[in-house]
Amino acid sequence: MSAPNEPSLAEDEFFMALALEEARQSAQRGEVPIGAVLVAADGEILARAGNSPIALHDPTAHAEILVLRAAALKMGNYRLTDTTLYVTLEPCVMCAGALVQARLKRLVYGAEDPKAGGMVSCYKVGCDGVLNHTLEVQGGVLAAEATAVLKDFFRSRRQKA
Repeated sequence: MSAPNEPSLAEDEFFMALALEEARQSAQRGEVPIGAVLVAADGEILARAGNSPIALHDPTAHAEILVLRAAALKMGNYRLTDTTLYVTLEPCVMCAGALVQARLKRLVYGAEDPKAGGMVSCYKVGCDGVLNHTLEVQGGVLAAEATAVLKDFFRSRRQKA
């Protein structure tokens, strides 16, 4: 049982399922299938997006960055305190740094990224107490599904090549 005001596993899985929808839509557009959903403390979805660096001709157009930008505009503030980001893959260093700058409260991710993970796997951005803000981090939520979406995408790309 979770403490008051703490999300339950069911809530985390619900929002991660929405992030997985965004990832699948990214895959259909030919983008690496990573999806993200940013949620306020009251459960309101502030923004949702999938990776779009190819379509936007923008190397920073990762799903995480896109939801931070959209939510900051919506909220009228670059500080997105008391929010939770759900993302299908552990954020890279760039995105991890942006999460710290936005002052997110919590990050929930699906699959770990052993080659480029910025929060747990390779680096500890925002988790090691070195920076001015520390996030709560929960990994492994719907990890099997998130991993399958990525593996299917890259398997399909190899078969087409």
